[in-house]
Amino acid sequence: MQNLASIILFLGVLFDSSGQSKNSPLQISHLTGDFYVYKTFHDYNGTLISANAMYLVTDKGVVLFDTPWDETQYQPLLDNIKAKHNKDVIMCFATHSHEDRAGGLEFYRQKEIKTYTIKATDEILKSENKKRAEFIIPNDTTFTIGQHSFEVCYPGKGHAPDNIVVWFDKEKVLYGGCFIKSAEAKDLGYLGNADVKEWEKSIQKVQTKFKNPIYIIPGHDDWTNVESLKHTLKMVQKYNTAQVSGKK
Repeated sequence: MQNLASIILFLGVLFDSSGQSKNSPLQISHLTGDFYVYKTFHDYNGTLISANAMYLVTDKGVVLFDTPWDETQYQPLLDNIKAKHNKDVIMCFATHSHEDRAGGLEFYRQKEIKTYTIKATDEILKSENKKRAEFIIPNDTTFTIGQHSFEVCYPGKGHAPDNIVVWFDKEKVLYGGCFIKSAEAKDLGYLGNADVKEWEKSIQKVQTKFKNPIYIIPGHDDWTNVESLKHTLKMVQKYNTAQVSGKK
């Protein structure tokens, strides 16, 4: 079932992206139903890196999950959503404090879009003198917006001390942000604020709580492979084993 879903998803991405240039700074792809994945890019130490984020179209308006990594795409994202769906963005959630997730909070707040983070993210942004969200939400909160419901969950420390994931139970969509690495990732990437030891426990908590996801969206690179969460766990376990071995 999962392999079939991955094949259908891959074909859908090819079809949906056919009108977009591979060099476009903003790439929007249909995921399933009212869900869309958008990709932006950022020059990190001389290398252009992609970042995945998502939006959900509801009867009440559009909900963003994370902001573009490229600040030049803050407004084009809103414009594209308006043109494509004839709806305004009404809410924006940042899944942790890093620039590829929370960088556009102030821009969207000024557009009178309601912005949200958990308390841990707010405290980090405050300590770094960065712009913060308008609203602070509990670590585990269920929202119902229009015809859709979703759960925001803090599973514990991992890629960042404040990383959250979002679960859509009806559609079995797990939006992981940078908590989840792509299935094609060769390593855990930036670990400057990571707690890799706790990351393993946090992933296992997500696997236990949110069973049988059909779609899993990682923070970077390919997002069509549903094995990304399992792959992240394997890399985390390998890293932790190496750390223990190195101390002997």
